[in-house]
Amino acid sequence: MGSHRRLAPSGFDRGAGAAVSILSVAAAALASVPAGAAPYDDTRAEMDRLYEQAEKATEAYNEADERADELRDEVGTARDRIARQQQRINSMRESLGSLAGAQYRSGGIDPSLALLFSDDPDDYLDKASRLDRITAHQAGELKELQQAMRELAQDRAETAGKLRDLEKSRKAVAAHKKTVEHKLATARRLLNSLPDSERDAYGRASRSGRYGIPELGGATAASGRGAAAVAAARSALGKPYIWGANGPSGFDCSGLTQWSYAQAGVALPRTSQAQRYAGRQVPLSEARPGDLVLYRGDASHVGMYMGNGQVIHAPYPGAPVRYDPVGMMPVSSVTRV
Repeated sequence: MGSHRRLAPSGFDRGAGAAVSILSVAAAALASVPAGAAPYDDTRAEMDRLYEQAEKATEAYNEADERADELRDEVGTARDRIARQQQRINSMRESLGSLAGAQYRSGGIDPSLALLFSDDPDDYLDKASRLDRITAHQAGELKELQQAMRELAQDRAETAGKLRDLEKSRKAVAAHKKTVEHKLATARRLLNSLPDSERDAYGRASRSGRYGIPELGGATAASGRGAAAVAAARSALGKPYIWGANGPSGFDCSGLTQWSYAQAGVALPRTSQAQRYAGRQVPLSEARPGDLVLYRGDASHVGMYMGNGQVIHAPYPGAPVRYDPVGMMPVSSVTRV
C-alpha cells in the first residue's frame, strides 16, 4: 500500500498462530458434515474473516516493501557518497605523498611526511598532528585528511547498518507475502468446499457492488486534485483486485487510492494507515468526492468517497474495483487530501 519506518512486528503476525488454529477448526467442521449440507453462513463468515486478515497482512506487506525500497535508495546514495569521499582522500594522500617525494629529493624528508607511508594511517595522523616540525600548511592538510577519513569510516558503518536493515525488511516482505498467500488459499479452499449453489450465491453476494455509475448527486470535490483523483478512480472500475498492486492493471485498496491521486499529481503514502494522515480529518457527514474513507479501527481498508453515500474501492480478491455504500463496514475516519 509513504516512505517511508521501523518494521515493528505487526499484530497480524502475532495472531498468525491463532488464525491457523481457527482455520483448522473450520476445516474439521466442514469435514464433519454431509455433502450438500455445508454450513454456508459459518463458512461465509470465516471466509470474510480470512479476507479481512489477508487485507491487514497486505498493508503490512506494502509497508515493509516500501521500507525496503527506501533503504535501497539510501544505501545507493551512501555508496555514491563513500566513493566520492574515498576519491577525495586518495587525492589528499597523493598530494601529501608528492610533497614527501620533493623533500626526499632535496636531501631529506620531514618526519611528519615519512609517517604517511606507515602501515597504520590512524597512527600516522595522530602522530603527525603532534610533530613540532610540521608546517602550518601541512598541519591543515593533515587535519583535513584525518577528518575526511573519520567521516568515511562513519559513513561506512552507517551504510553497513542500513544493509542489515534492508535484509530484515526483505525478510519481512517475504513473511507478509507468505501470510497473505496462506490466508487467501485457505479462503479459496473453503469456498470450493461449498456445494455449487452456495458457492454461486457467495459469488453473487461478493459482487453485489455496481460497476456502473450510480446516482451520485450534485456533490463536487473539495479541490481540483480531488476531482482529478475521482476521475482516475472511475477509470479503474472493473479492474481486478491484486494484493500488493498499485495499478494500472490491478489494485489493492490503498494501491487504488495511491494510484488515483498520483494521476492528480499528488504522492500519497503506500499504506492505508499512512494515507489516513495524508490530509486533514473531516466528519463523515461533510465528506466530499475525492475524500479518503478509512475503515476499521486499524485503518486497514480505504476507499474514495464519490458522493451520495457511495465509495469506490478495491474490496478483496474476486471482487473488482467497484462502487459500494460508504457504510459497508465501520468507518474510522475521513481524510481530505
